[in-house]
Amino acid sequence: VQLQASGGGLVQAGGSLRLSCAASGRPFNSYSIGWFRQGPGKERQFVAWISWGGVNTFYEDSVKGRFTISRDNAKNTASLQMNSLKPEDTAIYYCAAVSGVPRASADVYEYWGQGTQVTVSS
Repeated sequence: VQLQASGGGLVQAGGSLRLSCAASGRPFNSYSIGWFRQGPGKERQFVAWISWGGVNTFYEDSVKGRFTISRDNAKNTASLQMNSLKPEDTAIYYCAAVSGVPRASADVYEYWGQGTQVTVSS
């Protein structure tokens, strides 16, 4: 499956952005989707995942209550709604797909999008 992330940009602290992950090539509903991010000088960090059917989700502690992951299997897209953004959320955000059980570890994900830059100014 091919993934393309979009929706990044520059926003002030406290603002919102909505990232999208468009999938093509294979049945989208066969894959769970994860979002990860990599800030300047930092390792890639898990953000959230959503199961293939959209029933189950899981978030990294620092984004709980601020970010919401969702998907629309009919449109082959997944989204990450990010509210109350903080400067520490600045990073390149990646979506990834896994045909097995979703986890917070990047190692299990089989396919990756190219990333979209999110910059939060203070």
